[in-house]
Amino acid sequence: MFEKLKAKKHLGQHFLTDTSVINHILEVISTHCPKNEALVEVGPGQGVLTDALVNNFESFKAIEFDRDMIKVLVQKIDPQKIINEDFLSVDLNEIFEGQTFNLVGNFPYNISSQIIFKMLDNVAKIPVMVGMFQKEVAERICATPGGKKNGIISLRAQAFYNAEKIFDIAPDAFDPPPRVQSSIIVLKRKDNYILRCDQKIYSRVIKMSFGQRRKKMRNTLKGMVDDLDKPIYQKRPEQLSVEEFINIAIDIQNQKNIQ
Repeated sequence: MFEKLKAKKHLGQHFLTDTSVINHILEVISTHCPKNEALVEVGPGQGVLTDALVNNFESFKAIEFDRDMIKVLVQKIDPQKIINEDFLSVDLNEIFEGQTFNLVGNFPYNISSQIIFKMLDNVAKIPVMVGMFQKEVAERICATPGGKKNGIISLRAQAFYNAEKIFDIAPDAFDPPPRVQSSIIVLKRKDNYILRCDQKIYSRVIKMSFGQRRKKMRNTLKGMVDDLDKPIYQKRPEQLSVEEFINIAIDIQNQKNIQ
């Protein structure tokens, strides 16, 4: 018998206990992550997914920050497969000696957005991500142009990945139950994920635009773009797609009006 551990609020821990949900997540991972490719699980906790993953994937690592959880994990899997660090601090080049890997996990909600942004800083390393997020965050990552949920995280993520929300999970699937619903999403890297524009300019324009999201783009970018009469500059930022923001970044890049 494994010791029953208590979830730690400051680490955003909620233990998944519903067997049908666990099996559904494993099915999604199996569908999108080839078993002959390396896999990293972030925040395995007490290992409800880890048992199956370590047996089904040729190369596997679990990254767990909480030492109490590691005491449980080492009873289930080879300690050499466990990295006791904060994922946000891990050098991803060192996990599989620079090789690519797919990323999965029931991500701690308090750092889930930061996990996405770290992933985006390492696009070449991570072809696929299957992760659990707070439902509201999941919907923002997967948002489409025209809605209020379209924003910085959706436009940055979808510049490189196709995003899909797979299914929702009710609070009673966890112990203790969170106060919010959860969702499983898949990010699958685009075949051509190299941007046609400068990535820093693209990210900066998005950040600037959503800092003044009620303004039309012609007002936000005044002084940075010469031809503000184009239809694209008559829109507000949430109305724009990834491709439109790329075109704006190219305009600015060509005019060299951004430092």
